[in-house]
Amino acid sequence: MMLVHELLTPSSTLCGLEGSSKKRILEKASEIISEQNPNLEASCIFNGLHGREKLGSTGIGDGIAIPHCRLADCNDAKGYLIKLAQPIDFDAIDSKPVDLLFVLLVPEDATSEHLQTLAAIAELFSQESVREQLRSVEDNEVLYQAICQLSS
Repeated sequence: MMLVHELLTPSSTLCGLEGSSKKRILEKASEIISEQNPNLEASCIFNGLHGREKLGSTGIGDGIAIPHCRLADCNDAKGYLIKLAQPIDFDAIDSKPVDLLFVLLVPEDATSEHLQTLAAIAELFSQESVREQLRSVEDNEVLYQAICQLSS
């Protein structure tokens, strides 16, 4: 299992992403991930994430969502921490709008590692102090530093 901060880089930590809906945020995130990972097509990422959301929302409550999917062209696990400019409706289990997302992409065959990593992310974000600290940040680099400190 990878630790949360091991999945992230400064360029995969994004503050202030704009978007008015779950679908639009997933589209934008897919485009950004594809730009940084040329072997992954934005449409494949979006279809994977959106397909997973159709099975049930990845909004876990308290303003947190963990959109995730397995992809054939993904060679290693990738994480993206995204703080939205404005909270959006994500069909979360507590019906609260979401403003913090952790997007997780894993190789198609990484089933048990995928589940362990999801559990670690959910556990980290279940802590109110972690959520508060991440929400207080307004800069990509500071957001990256904060999540590294909080998850190590």
